[in-house]
Amino acid sequence: MTTVELLQRLIRFDTTNPPGDEAECVAFVRGLLDEAGIESELHERTAGRPNLVARLRGGGSKPGLMLYGHVDVVTARGQDWRHPPFAGELADGFVWGRGALDMKGGVAMLVQAFLRAKDLPLAGDVVLTILADEENGGFDGARFLVEERAELFAGVTHALGEFGAFTLPLGGRRFYPIQVTEKQRCLVRARVRGSGGHGSVPVRGRTPGRLGDVLRALDRRQPPIHVTPVARAFLEGLAAHLPRSQAIGVRALLRPALAERLLPRLGPRFAGVGAMLRNTATATVVRAGEQDNVIPAEAELTLDGRVLPGLGPDELVRELRELLGDDVELEIVWFDELPGDPDLTHFATLADVLRGFDPEGIPVPLMQVGVTDGRLFARLGIQTYGFLPMRLPDDLVLTELIHAADERIPADTLEDGAAAIHEAVRRISCAA
Repeated sequence: MTTVELLQRLIRFDTTNPPGDEAECVAFVRGLLDEAGIESELHERTAGRPNLVARLRGGGSKPGLMLYGHVDVVTARGQDWRHPPFAGELADGFVWGRGALDMKGGVAMLVQAFLRAKDLPLAGDVVLTILADEENGGFDGARFLVEERAELFAGVTHALGEFGAFTLPLGGRRFYPIQVTEKQRCLVRARVRGSGGHGSVPVRGRTPGRLGDVLRALDRRQPPIHVTPVARAFLEGLAAHLPRSQAIGVRALLRPALAERLLPRLGPRFAGVGAMLRNTATATVVRAGEQDNVIPAEAELTLDGRVLPGLGPDELVRELRELLGDDVELEIVWFDELPGDPDLTHFATLADVLRGFDPEGIPVPLMQVGVTDGRLFARLGIQTYGFLPMRLPDDLVLTELIHAADERIPADTLEDGAAAIHEAVRRISCAA
């Protein structure tokens, strides 16, 4: 089965989360391993939501390497697709469907690389982990395995997973960001209180107006700039290979005062760069009022906070107070800490593999501004590299297709990506 065909089969399992229903999809992958004579285990916290773990034994002279990815996907409901989201159609040189990029395309490449690794003279173990529930917090997936099945990952120190090694066209160059760290998710509850009253007597300054002030403040401003080491390496890596005029602008982002003025002018395509340079908080759920003729005395906001590596939730709350004022109550609901600094042991190896994948490609380290299951495996001392090599057309903007309509991946990059992952496994896990 080719990697393209494997991806098509994976897409045809509707694993929209919630509810997930990953069992049939995971069973399909397990069947491929069975055919290859590779034993695997299923572990589930909730019935019908299994996680698969398989291990190829090495000679023991090198630490273990894990390949992992999730097969649950976000909803496609209410979106206008050119091709059905769960048909896995091959059209116009692309495989179309929900999960083509996030991340069944990556799973297809990882599974192929793992199957081929069976024939390598491994010095270290190679573990394949196929996960449920990444899109909804990992409670039935990576979080469950890390907290209750940590022994499955004994000896593993590094991993390849999402999200990185995709084309980033800029200034006539093709950059390939390799994720080495990510922001930390922090869910914050904000409350605004005021006097309630009868809906027939509007009075300025009551709770709804204050709620509007908070929402406007978050829409117009965000916390201040912090240049972390990985963000600095990313921007300096770009600047070193860009034309001088563009390099000057990129280096300006390393100076917080200049970055504050420059980022708003760069437009939405560079919003991810701005998120790489600051803690962020986005209002996602708004609750206020119970009766249509009563002005509510309390409003509640759920803020999706993302905290830079090396900083903590208290820093985000302090910065939000400066933006919103002391009369807004802020409560940390939960915080997923990313322990330690990134371990770059294999970054140079992966960068060299990418140069073989695309001789004109320029690898750079990346901080993921979203979150992945890597933050959970980091609790076990496992360093994840976002390494799913994809050469994308210059007019295809990855961030505009993930979780959106017409998600798709070039068919011709899938085999090359699987071969690049296999080469990375060979270099990392085989004796020199």
